[in-house]
Amino acid sequence: MQIAVVFHSGYGHTARQAHAVAEGVEQSGHAKALIVDVARDIPWDALQASAGMIFGCPTYMGGPSAVFKTFMEASSSRWMKQEWADKLAAGFTTSSSQSGDKLNTLVSLAIFAAQHGMLWVSTGLMPGNNVSTGSVGDINRLGSWIGAMAQANFDQGPDIAPPASDLQTARLLGQRVASTARRFAGP
Repeated sequence: MQIAVVFHSGYGHTARQAHAVAEGVEQSGHAKALIVDVARDIPWDALQASAGMIFGCPTYMGGPSAVFKTFMEASSSRWMKQEWADKLAAGFTTSSSQSGDKLNTLVSLAIFAAQHGMLWVSTGLMPGNNVSTGSVGDINRLGSWIGAMAQANFDQGPDIAPPASDLQTARLLGQRVASTARRFAGP
């Protein structure tokens, strides 16, 4: 079974998150990850052959990056035929701010998936870093249920940011989507 990790990354931070999602898919033992950077040629047939797609992009100006929006709009011929109906979908995003309106980006990705008739998979994680003993090292430290959020300091490159906890949150999302795909596929 194949799960596609379909992403755009402007400065490398979201690419790092995408690779963590793909690691999670592979670590599940249930699926192989296909990494698709939408800034390059898009393998539409390979996306069609995937059991699910995990969409990711940076949050710019409170929403998905323009490059990812271009991919979304380019999928309209598939939407017209509902070619992706009943495939699994999930999402992830990165911004430099703690909030950065990442929720708006994830909602946009979920609506995009819903328009395609896809089935959205949440993180399934309780929020971290929300008690006095919490830390930025907690899983799901930004407290998102709809998708994996990461924060990358503006003045740090992708070799340092996002932090390990955000990348682990992304891995867990990849594992969850792969495990859910296996459950949907049956024995």
